[in-house]
Amino acid sequence: MPAKTSAPVWLFDLDNTLHDARPNIFPHINRSMVAYIRDHLGLDDDEATRLREGYWQRYGATLLGLVRHHATNPHHFLEHTHQFDDLARMLVFEPALKTILRRLVGRKLIFSNAPLDYTYTILNKMGIRNCFAAVYSIERLRFQPKPTLAAFRCLLSAESLHPAQCIMVEDSLANLRTAKRLGMKTVWVSSNTRQPAWVDCRLASIIDLYRYRAPR
Repeated sequence: MPAKTSAPVWLFDLDNTLHDARPNIFPHINRSMVAYIRDHLGLDDDEATRLREGYWQRYGATLLGLVRHHATNPHHFLEHTHQFDDLARMLVFEPALKTILRRLVGRKLIFSNAPLDYTYTILNKMGIRNCFAAVYSIERLRFQPKPTLAAFRCLLSAESLHPAQCIMVEDSLANLRTAKRLGMKTVWVSSNTRQPAWVDCRLASIIDLYRYRAPR
């Protein structure tokens, strides 16, 4: 592992961290995934829903379960489940986010289980793509999603990073648990009032990031 430096490196999740996917985008993706599973595996809607939810809970991403157990082509799945007629209209985000990100000291990377084209489209429509030095989408993670150690190690190796350099900003506790296990600092974006031991800081909104102070 490379030697750590004093400069922080921010690892940002995308969905439900930098923008709110819950009202519009996630319901659309979930319906698309159920339809894909139904049509390609010959299941009814209820069975397809149970399979999608089961793989998401077990692996952190529906895709990984489909690849492992059904030999699904990951590129085909992602292409057909991330199509939108008007993604800009569905986006919910804070306009002040760009200013907040630019004020953060250190390099900023996207670390997401989402596909690359979708990620770039979201960042572009939010006007924040230039805030990030690199994007690590599910393709670049070799289809090993968070919270697997393989996903984290892929990014760390590609960027020659020591975990102690990194500040992980996420809405998922499972992903933050892996980050903390590796030695990263962790920021949980959530309105939940509890704070697990593997969370260094909880923020109700990504906009509150300006008040984050790294633990010493």
